[in-house]
Amino acid sequence: MRSFINFLTTYWLAVTAIILVSISILSLTPLQQLPPAPGSDKLHHLIAYAALTIPLVLKKPRYWGLIICAFLLYSGLIEIIQPYVNRYGEWADMLANSLGIFCGLLLAELLIYAFPVKLNQTDQ
Repeated sequence: MRSFINFLTTYWLAVTAIILVSISILSLTPLQQLPPAPGSDKLHHLIAYAALTIPLVLKKPRYWGLIICAFLLYSGLIEIIQPYVNRYGEWADMLANSLGIFCGLLLAELLIYAFPVKLNQTDQ
């Protein structure tokens, strides 16, 4: 587990960018109908935004709190844009996204507590 956390703190920017691009593509690609997937749509939203948040909170770069706020804003913008790309924007999706961000923050803090990562002075 510690090596995975070290990986996320080392490559946090790339991992976060890949997840953000993936969320964007999956949320904004026009579809005739949603593909079948196990579980609830809202659970998928929660997991995606938790995964987006975890590397950022593990690393805690300067202004990480503002970036969290930007993720919340971004999730809302996606829901506003979706009707224009043959998708459905829902308040419940935005709530699930926000809950995912909050859960990702809590999970990352628990990981930091359980597996402390020493940061170099240049990392802070």
